Parts: sequence; structure tokens; C-alpha cells
Amino acid sequence: MSECGLRRLFTSLLLFYIGGNITVQGEPGAGKAVWENKWSHNYMKSSELFLYDTFPRNFMWGVGSSAFQIEGGWKKDGKGPSVWDYFTHTENFRFNYATADTSSNSYTFHDKDLAALETLGVTSYLFSISWPRLFPNGMVKSVNSKGVHYYNTLIDNLIQRKMIPIVTLYHWDLPLALQEQYAGWSSEAMIDIFNEYAKFCFQAFGDRVKFWITIYNPFLIAWHGYKTGEYPPGQREKPTAMYTVGHNLIKAHAKVWHTYDRQFRKLQKGFVSIVLGSHWIEPKNASFNYKNFQMSMDLVLGWFAKPIFVDGDYPNSLKLLINPPLPTFTEKEKSIINGTADFFAFSFGPNNFRSLQNSLILGDRISLHLGHVLNWIKLEYNSPRILIAENGWFSDSHVKTEDTIAIYLMKKFINELLRAMHFDGVNVFGYTAWSLLDGFEWQFGYSITRGLFYVDFSSKNKSRIPKSSALFYKQIIEQNGFPKTEVNQIVNGQFPCNFSWGIAETVQVNNAILSPEFVDHNLYIWNCSGDQKLYKVSGVTMSPRPPQCTDFSNFKQHVAMVRKMNVTHYSFALKWSQILPRGDLSSVNRSILSYYRCIISELLKLNIACTVTLYHPTYHDIDLPAPLLNQGGWLSRQTAVAFNNYAKLCFQEFGDLVKLWLTMNEPNIHLQRSPDTYRAAHNMIIAHALAWHTYNRDFRNKYHGLVSLTLRADWAEPANPFLESHRGAAERLLQFQIAWFADAIFRTGDYPLIMREYIVSKNDKHLSSSCLPHFTEEEKQMIKGSADFFAISHFTTRFILHKPKNGSKYEMDHDGSLLRDVTLLTFPSPSHSFFPFLSNGKTHSEMAVAPWGIRQVLKWIKSQYGNMDIYIMANGIWDSSTISHELQIYYHKNYINEVLKAHLLDQVNVRGYYALKLKDTNTNERSLRFFNASEPKTSMEFYKKLISANGFPLGMTGKQCSMEDRPRPCPMCVLIKEEKIFIFFGFCLLLITVLLAAIIFIHKKKQRKPY
Repeated sequence: MSECGLRRLFTSLLLFYIGGNITVQGEPGAGKAVWENKWSHNYMKSSELFLYDTFPRNFMWGVGSSAFQIEGGWKKDGKGPSVWDYFTHTENFRFNYATADTSSNSYTFHDKDLAALETLGVTSYLFSISWPRLFPNGMVKSVNSKGVHYYNTLIDNLIQRKMIPIVTLYHWDLPLALQEQYAGWSSEAMIDIFNEYAKFCFQAFGDRVKFWITIYNPFLIAWHGYKTGEYPPGQREKPTAMYTVGHNLIKAHAKVWHTYDRQFRKLQKGFVSIVLGSHWIEPKNASFNYKNFQMSMDLVLGWFAKPIFVDGDYPNSLKLLINPPLPTFTEKEKSIINGTADFFAFSFGPNNFRSLQNSLILGDRISLHLGHVLNWIKLEYNSPRILIAENGWFSDSHVKTEDTIAIYLMKKFINELLRAMHFDGVNVFGYTAWSLLDGFEWQFGYSITRGLFYVDFSSKNKSRIPKSSALFYKQIIEQNGFPKTEVNQIVNGQFPCNFSWGIAETVQVNNAILSPEFVDHNLYIWNCSGDQKLYKVSGVTMSPRPPQCTDFSNFKQHVAMVRKMNVTHYSFALKWSQILPRGDLSSVNRSILSYYRCIISELLKLNIACTVTLYHPTYHDIDLPAPLLNQGGWLSRQTAVAFNNYAKLCFQEFGDLVKLWLTMNEPNIHLQRSPDTYRAAHNMIIAHALAWHTYNRDFRNKYHGLVSLTLRADWAEPANPFLESHRGAAERLLQFQIAWFADAIFRTGDYPLIMREYIVSKNDKHLSSSCLPHFTEEEKQMIKGSADFFAISHFTTRFILHKPKNGSKYEMDHDGSLLRDVTLLTFPSPSHSFFPFLSNGKTHSEMAVAPWGIRQVLKWIKSQYGNMDIYIMANGIWDSSTISHELQIYYHKNYINEVLKAHLLDQVNVRGYYALKLKDTNTNERSLRFFNASEPKTSMEFYKKLISANGFPLGMTGKQCSMEDRPRPCPMCVLIKEEKIFIFFGFCLLLITVLLAAIIFIHKKKQRKPY
């Protein structure tokens, strides 16, 4: 459904009344609290997060249908015509010349319906009786015995299968004869006629039926029948008739309820209600008018609900709004109508949203939050027992069994229902998914479908084939909701004592010097005139002293911020383009190297080891020296050679201090954008391998460090777990994104066979002209094994569906597309995070908070590349909050716990975790961070406590790691190495002092000798 379709609602309800002046009056009811809580509630509250729990033991799981939509057999076995039969036959242009004459043909194939119900495992089935099938002319004197037999058989079969029948007496298929003779529901005569029909049904079926629905969604009957003209009798802009019809429907329902209560309840012990449907709206911000929101709900739901559930009369907002005025109830009628429902049967589906008016109401405030509207009903209508009589959405007609989106909407709706029951105390005793079968969807004909089972309407046997949504709903029923399992619960335990806890960020170099003596060679005299100013001495120059760490403007702050975190490791990246601005060793920026050395050495003194990334490109900054970029960048093999020379320089400068090196950060994501993405990646892999061999050959024996590269490793989950095509697309994306680099480096020295074969197959079909380069045998040997550990960054899980694409781009070659799980929290991310998918011109995408994904990717890496050491070099989330940072805490708590599960339960050899990141790099943007200026965040405190506990110990039983167990460098060694000049002079000074003392002592001793 389009976005504007979701927003279609009821402004015309405020505007259409003939000759009426609309004034907004009437005080909101108790339901106002739901809209107020929209702004007092934090979106991180438990009531707003996905809830893992089950429904009550006897909760009724059901599915629904209506006779006209699925029965077919429109004139079979004596059935009379309905107003819908006439409407579709005489105005079939409205329905693309389709009718419901046959539809799913449930009248003939009811055994297939029963089999479908058994497949789902439902405990209830809501269906409607076709009034003209029982009484062809609408009057009880003309009963059709075959119709009675059909419904008796259906009810008996449901009882036999231990399914509770919920029977609707009237779901819009009024006998045509009643429309022609009495003008349908606009006539008060219909009240008694409907009562006689209902009385017959209670007598015929009431011994087995315990739940009755009198009328299904009377708002749509009146609104579409007499305002939009989309339902029979097809009248338009008839407000007086519309409200008269609504008035008669309310009185008809009340009379039937009293008939059952008086004549049948004592013996049959059943319940009677009416299905009421509604939309839901929520404010976008705190500046909104509650009265307008209340009126919007009253115009649709309150119109019928308030008379029946509150006081027998219409809402005040409607009575004050409408001119000409609403029909009125006498005091006696009010007393008769009030309380005529044994439960609140609620419909929440597309018919209440999609097809009303194209204009908008109250801005763009449409909401599909089932839990919130249920809480509003609870507060507004005296906490009734509620049956969800209809819930679900629709698919376009071209969707057959693969209704993936319907799965996520069903998951969303049912979990919102569960949360409303759990947190708000809403009393819901049953849920009805809509609908059992594909059928004739009223004014939309066959252009949309809503069934859990697909039906080929052109086939003779009308087979019922379960859709993905049917399989998902079956799973929900079997589990009675969303049970708590090890997968979705926090586990207790600790990481090894030598686990590396880190912070990762891209250091933004600030080599500004506080003292001028580093750049100014002149000599100055101060205050020579008593004015306290500096005066330059002409003709005299001096050699400046070497810069010291404390001379850098942001040095102390940076070190202090890292120190606060209580981490064992700190990861940052060097800037290739600033260290070697010309791309070669002819020009080395020693000032920046000094700054980096200061950071590394000072942190080592604090027992914090640095993990250094040589090359960290971003979407906005590829970080290549300009001369190399001008020569083709990574499309040129010379860039790989230049990178190796750059890496060697860094190993020489910092190898004595750094033990963990990363050549590149996320080269599988941050690629040089060009028509030949594969060529750029090819040269990056070679560059990494050259750098690794340089370290292995020239520095390993001396410094004993480790070298790898960081690969972006977001998990890919099949969007539809029931489809092999989606499972294949998800695995293929992992091959295209992670194995693309990892297979060559960690396994074979070459690209994944799956990736190469898939591209070739697309070439053969002329869907792509992409081509993976080939490594020589010598290159394969060089690349294979060129990493000492597996390093990843992980931020989200992407839900992948298979969608073939035609084009010669890396983003198209894997044929994977994204689908959002609407039940998950999301956070905004830069547009480059959308890669490797086409961005469709969007500047930003959203990432899902799916903690279990990091465990899945860790297990996948172990299965693909063996149980080697794995470091999580970056994991974090964007959050707009300033100090409280609740989303950040939620994210890290759950993601780190999933890492712990991988370690404890899956025996994945995870060696370290780095949270991203320390501080803002751009004060004008939201960022991944633990600090806001100099103020510590609650997320920082949480991370510190987690590090101190070394995980999630249970109470006081956690193992306490001694400092000796933690991976610590030798700070004294660093001190000696970094301050050797001062130590030397200090030693000389000490030696001179000792010698002077000795001389003085000897001299004084000689003076004491007698001569």
C-alpha cells in the first residue's frame, strides 16, 4: 500500500454535511490519556519495545471470513440475490468487470476450508451467514432448507474439530428483496425483520454457537452506502440517509441482543456483540488539539460505541457538530441500547483506513498501532472484554503465496496486542486474523488479496495454498505468542580474563601547537618598555626545541577521555593523506607522526594499548593522497605499492608501541566508487597482503605484533524464512559482502566460488556485464593466510529478499533487496551504510537494532573460516539524546550479551570488543559516542561497569580477574623508551651529584686529620 493510501482518512467527515457549519466542541473522554502519554512515554520503555511473552492459556486464536467474499454459488441451491450481487452485476465496471459469483467457492469446497483451518491450528473461526442463502427474499417465512443444512454442516464440523464458531448474522449481503421493498436499512421496518432473522438463527444454531455478532462494522455500511457510494445501494452525499441508516443499525442490534438475552441466553449460555471498526490517529508533536483527535475517533468509532457501551446516546462532539442534526434516541431507547454488548468486538484493518476519503485529517497523523487504540478503547468504554474480530492488512493481487510484508505486519499487530494486555491491562480474550481465504474484496474486487491461503480464482478446484503469512500465523498459534528463549533473553556469564575491552574511533588530527617556539625562529624580549609586550630582536634567530606531547592543543583532553573509560584498548586510524601528502616518502608530515606517537605512548603509560588502523576511508573522504587519486586511486596497481611503503613507514615509526595493526577499515563497504568496483577491491586486497608480508618479514620478530584488516560484517537474514529464494539471497549477500574479501585472505587466496559463478550466470543471461578479476597463482599464494586474526565491524541485521536486477554494478549483481522489520527499533545512519544496495536517491537509510545478528555472524565466520581469534573492532549506534543515552545502553547491553552467548554457548573464540565511539567528530551532527563535551554519559558509566564485571556475572558469583590476568603492556618500558633523553640527563646529574658529594666528603675528612 502506498504511503498516501495509509494516510487516507476522514477530513470530509468534518466538511461534507449539507448546509452545515462545523464547530469543534465536546470535551475529550478518558482516552485522552493515550495521546498525552504519547509525549510522556519514552520510546525505550518496555511497553514500546518488542515483548517476548505468551498469551493467556485459553486465549482464542482464530481466523475470519465473510459469506459474500468467499462462498460463491451466488444462486445455487435456492439462494436469493443480495444487494452486493446486484451491485456487482449492474455496475461491474467498478470492479474491473469481476463478480463474486464463484470467488473461492466455499459453498462447494467447505471441506477444503476446514482443512485450511486445521493446517493453521486455530481454536475459533469467525464466519458470516448469508442472509439470502437462508431466506431468499429476506423474510423468515421463505426459509431455504439447503442453506440451513450448509451452515449446520459447517458448524458441526467446526465443533468436531474443537474449533469455536463465531457467527456473524449480517456482513453486508442484505437480501435484494428487502432493499427493493423497504429501501434497506434506511427503513425502520428493517429492525423487526432483522430481529426475526436473528431469532431463527439462534433457534437453528444456538445450541452449538456461543459467540454471535449481530452486524459487522456498521460504520462502513452507512458511510460507503450513502456517502461515498462504494457499497450498495451506491448513494453519494446523502448525510441524512447515512445517519438514519446508522441509527436503525444501532436499534436493530439492540433489539437482537435483548431477544437473545430474554429468550436464549439462559439455555444456550452464549454471548452477543457487534463488530465495530476504527482507524487510529496519533499526534506528531505536543502542540495539537485533543478535541480534534477525540472528534475524529467519535466520528467513526464513537458514533456506535458510545450508545452501546456507555450511555445509550451519541457522543456530544457529534451532536454539536452535525447540521442537520443527528437522529435522536428517546430516553427509553437509550436505556434499551445502553449495555447491549457482552464483549467489544473490534475490527482494525485496511477497510477502516484505505478507502474513505483522499483528503487528510489532522495532518499526517495516521497510525497503525493496535495496542494504542486498544488502550484508548479500554479507557473510553469502561474496560470491556475485547475480541479482535478482524486484523490484518492486504497484498496486491500479483502476490500469490509469498506475502512477506504481511508477516511483519502480523508480527507487529500481535505483539502490540500482547504489550497492551501486559502493560496496559487491556482485557483481550481472542484474536482473529483476516482472512482465511483470498476472496472478493468489496469495492476493490480482486485487485487486492487478504487471505492467509491463496486461491487461484480461474481454477476449477480452487485449491487453498498456504501463504507465508499462514505458516507464520501457525507458528504464532503453536507458540501461543512469542515465548522467551535463550535467543531473546540475557544470559549470565563472563568473558575470559584476557578479553580486550576497547573504544574505537577515527581520530581527527589536531596538530595545532599551543607554544609559538616550534614555528617561530625569532628571539623576543619581553616588557623592555614596561608595557608587558614582546619585542622581536632583529637579526637574531634561534633553533626551536622539538615539540612535546603537551604542546598539542587537544592532547590532554583526548587522553583524559580515554582514561575515563577503564578500557584496555583504544583503536584509532591514521590519516594516510596527511602523513604522506604526496603519496610517497618524499614528504613526510613529522608533526602528525609526533602527535600519533604522543597518543600511543601516553595511553600505554596508563596501561591502555592502542590498536592502529592504517587506512580508514569514509563515504565522504576516501583518504587517498591527491597524487595517487589523480593517477586512478585504487584502480591502479601502483596505489597498492604506495600503500605498502606507507605501511612500512608506520611500522617503523610505531611498531615498538603497537601490537595490533589493521591495514584497512571496511574495504568491503568503503570502496572507491567507480564502474569497476571489483578492480578497486582487487587492488585493495593485494595492498593488504603486501603490507602483511612486509610486517611479517621485517618487523614481526622484533616487535611481535599481529596484523589483519577490519571487514564490515552485518548479518543478512532471510526476509521470509519460509522461502528458499530469500534464504539463498541472504547467504549470497554474505558471500558478496564478507567472503568477497575474507575467502581470499583467510581461506583460498581467491574470490568465493559462489560469487564468481553467480556473476557468470548473470553474464550468460545478459543481465550483467560485471566481471571478477583473477589473481595470478603467485598472488593467490601471497594473499592466502595474510591475516593473524579476524576483525569485523558490526552494526545491524539486514532482512534480505531475492529481487532480480538488470545492470552491471556490484550493488545489482547479488540480486538482494532490503525489507524492514517494522517491529524492530531503528536508528538513522549515513547513506554509505546503505551499501551494497542501491540507495534510490536517498541520502540516509535506517539500521535495525537486532542484537541476535552479531551472534549469527560470529557463528557464520567460525563455520566458514574455522575457530580463529575474532575481534569486534566497532559496534555502536546513532542516538540523538544528549546525556541519558538510553538507546545506546540498550544497544550495547544486548549486543555485548549476544557476543557473550557466542563465546559461552557457541564456543566462538571472540578475543575483544570495541564500542564505537568516543567523541563527536562533527558537532553539528548526531554521532556514535559515549561523551558529550566533557560530561560523562550514563552509557559510558554502563560500559565501565560492564568492563569491571567482565561481562554479565550472576550476583557475586562472577570470577574476579586480577590485573595480572588482563592484557597489559609494560608502562615502565614505554616510559624508558619515550623519556630516554631525560632519563640519561637525570642519570648524569645524579652521578655528578654523587661525585660532588664524594669529593666534599673526602675533602672534609682530610681537614679533620691532625698534622
